[in-house]
Amino acid sequence: MVSILFKWLTVFTLVNITTAKTVNHPLFVSVTEIELNAKDKTLEISCKIFTDDFEKTLRQNYKTTVDLLKPKDKPAMDKLVGDYVQKHLLLTANGKKVSLQFIGYEQQEEGIVSFYQVSNIASLQKIDITDNILYEYKKEQIGIIHVTVDGNRKSTKLDNPADKASFEF
Repeated sequence: MVSILFKWLTVFTLVNITTAKTVNHPLFVSVTEIELNAKDKTLEISCKIFTDDFEKTLRQNYKTTVDLLKPKDKPAMDKLVGDYVQKHLLLTANGKKVSLQFIGYEQQEEGIVSFYQVSNIASLQKIDITDNILYEYKKEQIGIIHVTVDGNRKSTKLDNPADKASFEF
């Protein structure tokens, strides 16, 4: 579904560029994917956020120059991306708060996808999630969350200001 939304947005943007109109995209969404890798005993996490919205939010929060697509200082951009998401995506696995370890980020279509992992998670019976990514940027922000454990995928949608979700497996 999210892939379709990003493709639609790309077409929408191209149409407006060719007609010389400056229009902001009509959708404000982030997508968080969490998957248990039982073999490696890790939670593998990715967050996809529209690049323009993410850059504006990072500029507002950190009061610095931000260019995620062509950074002059990639380690500095890594630090901003990792720090922001780690403050706005909080997880409790099996009743214990866990810390996300930042792996890196890359551009995919119109978005930035950042990657994280949580080590020493052999199984997952319950996960509690607080996700308020970009909530301070747009009141229309939506967070879509997918959690997969042993091939069983569960999903939810959070509409700002709602920022909490729980899944049991």
